[in-house]
Amino acid sequence: MTEQAHARASSDHNHLLTSNVRRTVFLLALPVLCEQLLSFCVGFYDTWLSGRISSEATSAIGLAAYVSWLASMLFGLVGVGTTALVARHWGAGEFRQANAVANCSLLMAGLAGCGVCGLMYGLAPWLPWLLDMNATTRDIVVRYLQIDCFGHLFTSFSLIGAAAFRGAGDMRTPMCILGLVSLSNMVLSTAFVFGWGPLSPQGVNGIVIGTILARFLGGVLMIAALLRGTSGLRLHRAALRFQSELVGRILRIGTPAAIDGGIMWGSQFLFLMVIASLGGGRFDSTPFAAHVVGIEIEAITYLPAVAWGYAAATLIGQSLGAGLPSRAARAGHEAVCQCCFLAVGLSVVFYFGAPAIYRIMHTEADVHAVGVPAFRMLAFFQVPLVAAIIYTAALRGAGDTLTPMIVTAITVLGVRVPVAWLFGVYFEGGLIGAWIGMCADVTLRGALVAAWFYSGRWQSTRV
Repeated sequence: MTEQAHARASSDHNHLLTSNVRRTVFLLALPVLCEQLLSFCVGFYDTWLSGRISSEATSAIGLAAYVSWLASMLFGLVGVGTTALVARHWGAGEFRQANAVANCSLLMAGLAGCGVCGLMYGLAPWLPWLLDMNATTRDIVVRYLQIDCFGHLFTSFSLIGAAAFRGAGDMRTPMCILGLVSLSNMVLSTAFVFGWGPLSPQGVNGIVIGTILARFLGGVLMIAALLRGTSGLRLHRAALRFQSELVGRILRIGTPAAIDGGIMWGSQFLFLMVIASLGGGRFDSTPFAAHVVGIEIEAITYLPAVAWGYAAATLIGQSLGAGLPSRAARAGHEAVCQCCFLAVGLSVVFYFGAPAIYRIMHTEADVHAVGVPAFRMLAFFQVPLVAAIIYTAALRGAGDTLTPMIVTAITVLGVRVPVAWLFGVYFEGGLIGAWIGMCADVTLRGALVAAWFYSGRWQSTRV
């Protein structure tokens, strides 16, 4: 059957397979972009709040952000496979099978949440020790991380539930729920930090208390949406069971993605150790705080990249399920092209706005002096960052998670960490030297995943 015939056969149940690719990618990405913007506001606001307290508090927030990032990558063990399988079945019109995947995934989310919570609690005392943080900073960080880990019990349900909805082409439900989580997080954290009303001021602990309460809200709302049957996905008591065949399929896709995330996070932590060594081989909160601020602001680039990446993954998965491989390829390229326009604009803002950004985000002049020149260099590498993120998401949407894992291992272990140490520590290049390694990694990774996507070999991936 030709692609046109497949499209006609699918049109009665799925407009994503027949609408204009450019318009479809854009409309799929917009709700996720709104969601990501609100999520960015949380990180931005938490960093700003910590900047009102101390550079030690900013270091705690920065390390907690890395730990939360690890948690989200580990949840990819279930979430990536969920999106790919739901999208394939949805594109093929196999709605009952898509629902079976969603139900099985939610049970797996509960196990993943418990596992990640225990892992993070156990790691909490070791991470600041590995970074050689001083006793004051270490105490703040450990306490923060050990409280924060319990929020991941609820994050698992919200992230994996969102993955199922996106596979079905529903971007709005995750946007509404996760957007509300972000808004609640900012309000609650402020209330506990400054002690609104009957609350007593909690300082940096107030940030994490607000975070946990907001995550609990997100998990409850995501389960409620699935119980209601939003967009055709519904939790059924009879389907809420572990089916070995489905678990195997989800893990076959998700395991390389989780390993990819683990490699990325482990390498990033090694990279953090390099950052922590920039003060003459000992921990210095000034370059570390400058790094945290810069990475939080660069997250603005991640927002559209992740949004267009989710859009590409959904449309690619559904197109392959409907037997439309060329439409899938167009979706990936279109997502990258659309987002690159935004990346160019952000590059200009980052370069010329660097001094103002650091003045707003931190009160210490030393942090400004270290961060501004490094951030201006980073501005030139936003386009390859976008390409790396979107093409990786596109491959995962097709169920090809092995290739991004291999590319990540090559670039972050073979380039980012050694180059950062060489220019940042050995040649005493400071934060700029360390970020040379980060920029080299992003550029090579973007080129490699783009080349693989252009080859088209991912279209035959079995899920």
